Amino acid sequence: MAAERDYYEVLGVSRDASPDEIKRSYRQCALKYHPDRNRDAGAEDRFKEASAAYEVLSDPEKRQRYDRFGHAGLNGVNMHDFSGMGVEDIFSVFGDLFGDIFGGGRGRARADRGVDIQTVIDLNLSEVATGVEKTLRFKRSDFCERCGGQGNEPGTQRRTCRTCGGYGQVERQTSIGFIVTRSVADCPNCHGRGTIVEQPCGNCGGSGRGQQERVLNVKIPAGIYDGQSVRVRGEGEPSSTGTTRGDLRCVVRVRPHPFFERDGGHLVCRLPISFTQAALGAQVDVPTLTGTAPQRIAPGTQHGTLLRLPGKGLPDLRTGRVGDEIVQVLVEIPKRLSREQKELLRQFAASEDKRVLPETRGFFERVREYFTGDAEQSEE
Repeated sequence: MAAERDYYEVLGVSRDASPDEIKRSYRQCALKYHPDRNRDAGAEDRFKEASAAYEVLSDPEKRQRYDRFGHAGLNGVNMHDFSGMGVEDIFSVFGDLFGDIFGGGRGRARADRGVDIQTVIDLNLSEVATGVEKTLRFKRSDFCERCGGQGNEPGTQRRTCRTCGGYGQVERQTSIGFIVTRSVADCPNCHGRGTIVEQPCGNCGGSGRGQQERVLNVKIPAGIYDGQSVRVRGEGEPSSTGTTRGDLRCVVRVRPHPFFERDGGHLVCRLPISFTQAALGAQVDVPTLTGTAPQRIAPGTQHGTLLRLPGKGLPDLRTGRVGDEIVQVLVEIPKRLSREQKELLRQFAASEDKRVLPETRGFFERVREYFTGDAEQSEE
């Protein structure tokens, strides 16, 4: 069984290897067989086996017992202890070492997340008022269905990268004056995979990726604004290892409405009426999001008057409280009049009693006083 293999053989070091040599060898094994990098069958077992060997040989007391008595001297500290452990458990045991290898313990797993993508959803105001479920069709980059993201033609094997020796990472040296720094980076030849494609997949050309169509139903809440977005978790593109997916961000675009403008939760509608309707009063039909509603125009209604239709606006995205529809009255003056209409207006003008128009009379009196100087005298 793999658990009974000699731990020095597992790590590929001699029995008199120094602690640094043991640590360096284990790092190489961890990089080679880590489940995030190597998805081949048996890789995770090799990774656990190397972890068990390092756990013993890196501890002076355990190593001494192992050198004298072998596996029997470990009192149960052997591969069997790791057989029931998941990769996350081993991370907790060897967190410090993995911090050296992967730059911060489990940080690599967290950083290896998928790619977010974005699409646009068009809505009208009626859909904003009620909320809606939209069926989306979009394309995203995904693992090739033929090769499963490996890049090589099914039935063929990938070749070990000669640049990094299959580790997926190489040492990089940078010099700034007398200062020399060394760091570990993904191999530029195999891009961190440790293997090279010799016979590319006929479907993806060796990239391991391809564009695939996705159909998805997305619920849009009532009251959403133009430019806001709905995030759908896990519907983006996969990470390089395929362990996680990014998110889908659905940006909402609200189409302009022919009658309404939005003001928060309120809808503003500009209603044109004739000057006779404004003067005599009328009953008109006002457009709403659900149809038309009758509205009484009181006699003598002035241009710009605001009327309110309660509960005919849009719901608040957080509270659900519905706003009102605000109707602004616009009195239209006809540009062309018939001869008969002009005569009727002349008769009306002749019959006007200025005394019944206090606002008009007061305005022109103030104008006359201002330009004749009476206003200054009255102020003194």
